[in-house]
Amino acid sequence: MRILSLLIFITGLFFSNQKTDSPHGPDFKISCKTCHSPKGWQLDKETYSFNHNTTKLPLTGQHKEVSCRQCHPTLIFTGAKPNCIDCHTDIHQATLGLDCSRCHTPATWLVTNVIELHQTSRFPLIGAHRTADCIQCHKSENFTRLDVTGVNCIDCHRANYLATTNPNHPQSGISEDCLLCHAITSFQWTGAGFNHATFPLVQGHAAVKCSDCHAQGTFTTASTVCYTCHQQDYIAAKNPVHTPAVYSNNCQDCHTLSPGWKPAAINHTAFPLTLGHSLPACTDCHKDGNYAATPTVCYSCHQTNYTATTNPNHIISGFPNTCATCHTTTPGWKPAVFNHTNFPLTLGHATPVCADCHIGGNYTSTSTVCYSCHATDYNNTTNPKHSTLAFSTTCTTCHTTVPGWKPATYTQHDAQFFPIYSGRHKGQWTNCKECHPNTANYLLYECKICHSSVHRSNNYTNAQCYNCHPRGTGG
Repeated sequence: MRILSLLIFITGLFFSNQKTDSPHGPDFKISCKTCHSPKGWQLDKETYSFNHNTTKLPLTGQHKEVSCRQCHPTLIFTGAKPNCIDCHTDIHQATLGLDCSRCHTPATWLVTNVIELHQTSRFPLIGAHRTADCIQCHKSENFTRLDVTGVNCIDCHRANYLATTNPNHPQSGISEDCLLCHAITSFQWTGAGFNHATFPLVQGHAAVKCSDCHAQGTFTTASTVCYTCHQQDYIAAKNPVHTPAVYSNNCQDCHTLSPGWKPAAINHTAFPLTLGHSLPACTDCHKDGNYAATPTVCYSCHQTNYTATTNPNHIISGFPNTCATCHTTTPGWKPAVFNHTNFPLTLGHATPVCADCHIGGNYTSTSTVCYSCHATDYNNTTNPKHSTLAFSTTCTTCHTTVPGWKPATYTQHDAQFFPIYSGRHKGQWTNCKECHPNTANYLLYECKICHSSVHRSNNYTNAQCYNCHPRGTGG
């Protein structure tokens, strides 16, 4: 009976203090049978069913093999921390940060992809850096500390920078940014190629030595002006002599880098060398080496041509000496074309010889009146005879230059003699002889040639016909 009472007491004590006596703390909510069995309080792996993947630290790799107490020494599971550094001592002593998972995995502490890991860092391993020992850059007090001196080239290569003599980097003021000249992909630290951004090394400058331009190791103040280096070339030039001619010392005005100083081509901005002027020798125009004050007026070089010209004689004719008025450089002085502004040479006048109109070489006072050249044509015309009929000497009254003097159109019948362009007469005749049978006198005309049946009983004269029918109507 006493034994039974003792068991009841112990059982009641157990159940009454279950929460306060749990080694996992008062807030632990998981059922005991998840991990324990009636065999005892030790973890029963046969009944263990807790899913650790539902926590902040899923058990993978070597974490599957460790005992719970290695991570949970107090058995208060809610106090466990998921970060590697919470359980593992940082042998790198914070030189690589506190995120162990950047390099390590739960499978093993060994790191086999150092190069790949470096590619995602501030300093990817390229060129010679791929084969360098870690300690060459990570100079620390032990092999586990990986202190970083810096990520700039000069941080590791300052000794190389200071020791370089060709050229002397500190003395020349060369930048400490090594990448400006050296390639990080190279497996050697030599063979630098400086990027001459302000003075590209091309063509004639492509293969020169640094010392050719950078005398006495001066790299920061070297001039980019051609004349600075080529003053002696300028002074020594003979064809043409640059100095007496006062040639510009802006060498690039005439010279290029390809393939060198020769051939030179000056840009004749003020006097383009085109067509007939495209292939002369410089001395043809620049006499006695005069390149600074050579005039651009045609007459200054071609006065002899002007004076010697006889067809037409320019001097006698009073031609202007502004040669470009008549001549072009295409293909040369001939053919010349004078712009007849006051008397356009069109149609019938389009292809005459100058002397046909400019008699005796008269080019300054030649009349523009048709009759002055065509008086003979006027007097010799018999159909109708202009002189007898007292036709106007203003030839353009009847004639045009299309295509020549013929056909002519007389337009004064409305105002003179007979209105053949009105009434029933309009558009009826194409030949003067139909009304003027006497071609020797066009003042005479015959109405009865067409109107003989009108007024038969009367013998009317032509003048009488006109008096009654002044507009050519039948009224």
